[in-house]
Amino acid sequence: MDFGLTPEQEMIVTTVRDFVEAEIYPHEAEVERTGEVSPELAADIRRKVIEMGFWACNFPQEVGGGGLNHLEFTLVERELGRGSMALTHFFGRPQNILMACEGAQRDRYLLPAVRGERMDALAMTEPDAGSDVRGMKCTALRDGGDWVVNGTKHFISGADHADFFIVFVATGVDETPHGPKKRITCFLVDRGHPGFTVRDGYNSVSHRGYKNCILEFDDCRLPDAQVLGAVDGGFEVMNTWLYATRLTVAAFSVGRARRCFDMAVDWAAERRQFGQQIAKFQGVSFQIADMVTEIDAADWLTLAAAWRLDQGLPANREIASAKLYASEMLARVTDTTLQIHGGMGLMDDLPIERFWRDARVERIWDGTSEIQRHIIGREIFRPKGA
Repeated sequence: MDFGLTPEQEMIVTTVRDFVEAEIYPHEAEVERTGEVSPELAADIRRKVIEMGFWACNFPQEVGGGGLNHLEFTLVERELGRGSMALTHFFGRPQNILMACEGAQRDRYLLPAVRGERMDALAMTEPDAGSDVRGMKCTALRDGGDWVVNGTKHFISGADHADFFIVFVATGVDETPHGPKKRITCFLVDRGHPGFTVRDGYNSVSHRGYKNCILEFDDCRLPDAQVLGAVDGGFEVMNTWLYATRLTVAAFSVGRARRCFDMAVDWAAERRQFGQQIAKFQGVSFQIADMVTEIDAADWLTLAAAWRLDQGLPANREIASAKLYASEMLARVTDTTLQIHGGMGLMDDLPIERFWRDARVERIWDGTSEIQRHIIGREIFRPKGA
């Protein structure tokens, strides 16, 4: 067992961390205050990432990507987790599902996304279909040679900057012994396409500036050329390509927790009460000890899951475990960091209260903690026939 990073992997970690500290940290307070990322700042971050050669680092070299494996990309996401999500969004990691593009789709969507010329957004969630993907009510019905899409998507992250959307829609129903089950198809939809509207979403307490939007389809006609993967094959492309989003949340949670931990340690070492540094009190030092233990545990869970993917080993349970533990760990670490800072932790003079608020959503999106526990339990009992 070798837990060390190669020199190349160490360079990846150092490069991304330096970038986040130099190019992301200085703008965080302004984004938090305004809830906006200016087009000029977004373009500047994108330009610098492209110049560094890190844009689409999660894509194979044969399509123009950086060619990082799962472990290396997880290290990138871990370091990006230290910074504001509204800003690191422009570090540019297109959805891997675009590798399912075929024919003209590659020139229209995949390759421009990899080059940084177009940005994508994933659209799956609906008002009545969050964890229950098959409960979606957005439908596409055949009409001549086209599909006519009607319905609504919400909580669509990054949609305000997206040039096109990867949209999952119900295209039929199968009757099964367990009741009706909807068939799902994935479509590629350009911003501005007739019958398709993107509007502002909800104001969230988490990740200000990283906006969610509402997508509305009103008799939106799409040809077969816009189908990504096979008709009724949405779950296949979903299961093939989207597992990595849970790993991203786990890695982000570890990176953000490390930043909180560093702040807690510095504060405890400098803050004096009752004539001594508060780090000398067991009530604080034991909290620090618990924090670093949990962070390390989440880190190894996450990296081990990524390593399994690179080895071609089953990793569904391991990824679910990493997402579950890391996101819940982040909640505990941010809360403890705030507690160690006392009243100042709640003031917006420091970013602690922001980290505390941001942490809450990690247990919800990309599969709630309850869904992750369901996946873990299912993977354990499926071989037993239970």
